[in-house]
Amino acid sequence: MLKRLPIYITWFRVFLIPLLLYAFFSDWESANWIGFYIFLIAGLSDGLDGWLARVFDGSSEFGAFFDPVADKLMVSVAMILLCLQYQSVWITVACAVIIGREIVISALREWNAKRGLSEQSSVSIWGKLKTLAQFFAISFLLIGEQVGFINTVLIGNILLSIAVFLTLFSMVHYFFLTLQKTKK
Repeated sequence: MLKRLPIYITWFRVFLIPLLLYAFFSDWESANWIGFYIFLIAGLSDGLDGWLARVFDGSSEFGAFFDPVADKLMVSVAMILLCLQYQSVWITVACAVIIGREIVISALREWNAKRGLSEQSSVSIWGKLKTLAQFFAISFLLIGEQVGFINTVLIGNILLSIAVFLTLFSMVHYFFLTLQKTKK
């Protein structure tokens, strides 16, 4: 049972997406906070399922495939919701860059796998930093209000700028590694 727990947590993360959508489109007074907590739970569960997979030797081929898919789905939906919430050119461009990068990298990983270069698909430190920056940027922007002296929108936009930089940098880094491997 414990070996299967990581994949159940990954599925749970996917099932949180409709809840995020429901909270976003509800007319509840604290809908933004509910959306934030849903996204927070999803982000924390991402780290938890990976940790449990290593601790209980619960890694599987399907889990290795599905975990990043679940992450990309949650981030993509959250980014689209932020585009709706803010109707900002900057957030829309950032959304397009982040989602576009994920499509490009997924295609590149598939191409590498077909060429027998699956080891090229491992996540680099830049990809992990990108994910963290995206997580915090989206979290602050989902709150979208002044909390005491903290301007969550300003902090979210600064973090989103960092996330976009890391998104582009990690994509270029991944391309560079792939091209190096192709030349050999």
